[in-house]
Amino acid sequence: MNQERLLRHYAALMSAVPQSVWVLSADGVVTLLAGSGMRERLWHPDSGTSWMDAVHPKDRDWFRRAWRRTAEERSPLDTIVRVRLKDAPDRFRHIKIIAVPVLDEEGDTEWVGTAADAEDHWRIRMREKLLARMAAVPAAHDLPEAFLTTAAAVVPELADAVAVFHVRGEPGGAASLTSTEGVGLAPGLPSLYPLDRDILWGATPRQVIESQEARLLTFPPGEPPEDGLSKVSVRWLRRAGATSVALLPVVVDGRAVALATTTTCRGNPPPDEADLNLLQDVFQQMSGPLRRTMELQRIRDRALALQQSFLSPPSAVDGVSITALYHPADSAAEVGGDWYDAVRLSADSLALSIGDIAGHDLEAAAAMGRVNSLLRGLAYDSGPAASPAATLSRLDRIVQALDGPSMVTAVHAVIRRVAPHIWRVTLSNAGHPPPLLIPRDAPPRYLHDLTAPDPPLCVTDGLPRTDLHTVIREGDTLVFYTDGLVEAPGTDIGDNLQRLREHTEALVRARVPLATLIRRLLPPAQNRRDDIAVIALEARTGQ
Repeated sequence: MNQERLLRHYAALMSAVPQSVWVLSADGVVTLLAGSGMRERLWHPDSGTSWMDAVHPKDRDWFRRAWRRTAEERSPLDTIVRVRLKDAPDRFRHIKIIAVPVLDEEGDTEWVGTAADAEDHWRIRMREKLLARMAAVPAAHDLPEAFLTTAAAVVPELADAVAVFHVRGEPGGAASLTSTEGVGLAPGLPSLYPLDRDILWGATPRQVIESQEARLLTFPPGEPPEDGLSKVSVRWLRRAGATSVALLPVVVDGRAVALATTTTCRGNPPPDEADLNLLQDVFQQMSGPLRRTMELQRIRDRALALQQSFLSPPSAVDGVSITALYHPADSAAEVGGDWYDAVRLSADSLALSIGDIAGHDLEAAAAMGRVNSLLRGLAYDSGPAASPAATLSRLDRIVQALDGPSMVTAVHAVIRRVAPHIWRVTLSNAGHPPPLLIPRDAPPRYLHDLTAPDPPLCVTDGLPRTDLHTVIREGDTLVFYTDGLVEAPGTDIGDNLQRLREHTEALVRARVPLATLIRRLLPPAQNRRDDIAVIALEARTGQ
């Protein structure tokens, strides 16, 4: 009687707490002894299925290993695992499992344990973990790394594949997706196709960006809808056995500036509403780095506009063609002090200059404007007979007297026609890379290879400066450039100058037009660390 009374009391107690007590026999039969709440909600295996079928597909491998280790060591198991729900077999809930191995009367191992709802606890813990990871998202100047950190935070816990895209475009205008390196893939999935702006661009992503509302697409494994997504993404979803795609906009100041896409694959069940809300919270944490990036981009755009305003179109002179370009540094907000200029002095002469102000910011761009304007005025006032060395000396005295920048390198040249097809070039070099001469009938060479340039401007007072002389004829080209074209950290400037000369020679042999030639002289985008300015003068034939 006492034992029956104790069992009744225990059953009454278990019915009052939100957990169930269960027994797993040695032959794999699960029996729920007592409990409320979870007992009625969990899926029960029938005679044709294993109790492991109740566990989420993503959890089965590690849970099976943990179970086997516990059996071998005869130690308690205490973990949280996703278990299938009874009323919705395609949905799962996090359950805290505590199990203890015991020996039955015949010496076989059976299990006694409890099952308690742990959904809220798991979500709170997961939210804290993910947001802690997001707190380490890099600064805005390295946005691809920020996207990578975010993608890694949710794979594989909440998604099997993640790609994050930067949304370009102004409010109210047409938006476009720009690919990033923000990609995360669970092990075993096929590689994503090279990310271009069309990989997930279709009617559905457009609607998500315009409405700023998340959307979840669910479908049978490997059977994504063909309408609304690009053909490239549909092919990948089929190969990956995808079951869902979630499109999550990241909104900053009322505008969708990024689109995160998460995918469940290999037959795994789609995220439920709670998972989707957690994903939205995680990706919205990118709004801070994105906002800072947008602010830096606005600053950079203003600096570029200021700098471009100082780069006047080269003046036209009969008998010569002038081509110029300016390319800013690719890193965020780094606008420097590079400039070029060409001023017509008379019908048969012009002054041509190129220079670089030390620094990479708005102040350097403003200083560049002042120095360029001064040199332009001095050159015009001095006229075609002036010595470029004397002009640079005058500029040096004025800039230092006005408390100008710490250092300026420059080449200033005066080009005068001395015969129908011959131009006299007189130049002075203040610490700048040597101009490159491309003769019509000889290999390219640097002007005055054996002559060291004069010191830069603004380094000391009263330095003597020298004029250097050469002649160009019809068909010859003279190229002036800033150090961003030939300098890179960890490389030798001499080797880089040699490579530039050889590259130019190859382009000349290929008969590349001048405008195309100077564009092709630029290093690849990923190797650019500095501003680059180039101005080239070609003595035309037939004049």
